[in-house]
This record gives sequence, structure tokens and C-alpha cells, in this order.
Amino acid sequence: MGSVTGVHGLSEDPLPARVPLRRRVPDAMRLRQNWWQLARFAAVGASGYVVNLASFALAVHGAGLDYRLAAVLAFVVAVTNNFFLNRHWTFDASSGHAGFQAARFLCVSLGAFVASLALLELLVAGLGLDEVLAQAIAVLCATPLNFVGNRLWSFRS
Repeated sequence: MGSVTGVHGLSEDPLPARVPLRRRVPDAMRLRQNWWQLARFAAVGASGYVVNLASFALAVHGAGLDYRLAAVLAFVVAVTNNFFLNRHWTFDASSGHAGFQAARFLCVSLGAFVASLALLELLVAGLGLDEVLAQAIAVLCATPLNFVGNRLWSFRS
């Protein structure tokens, strides 16, 4: 079955959604366009990562906030940055309904955030790591979950 070309010549998923995920994932991984999209997502994620860590460090060390509250604040700042960039550049989904995309993006981001917050707590309270280092590790670990959720749900065509 051929792929459908979407905006900017990027191929959509090569197989319809009714095809099992175990078959769709390897097929999607063979498309070069999907790797470029992942690279754009990573670039946006890197900018969000910097925004997140800068906001977190400022909140913890500058404002003296508890690291958990600082993580929430950093998440809000970074998720706003990332939604705009992912919507308009990574997934070029500006023709979709922004409100629906934002709601989905927020749900996916919250799921990834909960995972990263749990890991942050484990790294700080359980292992005694420095808060900023632990935040850096936790955010990196949650990134793949975030990409897959946004690719398959938030900004799907």
C-alpha cells in the first residue's frame, strides 16, 4: 500500500490505522521524511529543554521554590514554547483546529510530565542527585513518550 503525501511533501503513515501497530511502526521507520520530522521535533525539544532547565534553575536557585513546584512552573513555560513550534514547524499542522491540537498536546505533555516528575522525585529524594541534573535526566527520559503521543494523536492529519 502506498503512502499519502501530506503538507510539505511529508508522507503520512504508510498504512491505515486499522493495520496493527506492530506492523505500522517498522513501516513508518523506513520513511526518511519521518526521520526528518523526528529531527525537527528534537530541535524543538532541545529549545524547550533549555527553556525548561533555565526556568527550573531560576525558580529553584533564584526564587527559592521547592523543586517540585519549580518543575511545574518550568513545564508550563516549556510546553507553551513547544506547542507553538511543534504546531507550526515540526508537524506543520496550522490548518488544524488549534484548540483541539492544544488540548491533545497538553494531554500528551501532561502524561510525559507525570513520568518525568516521578523520575525527578526518584532521582532527587531516592538517589540524592542535584535537582537541576535530575531534572535534565528526567526530561530527556520522557521525550520519546512525548514524540510518539504528539505524532500519533496531537497533530495527526
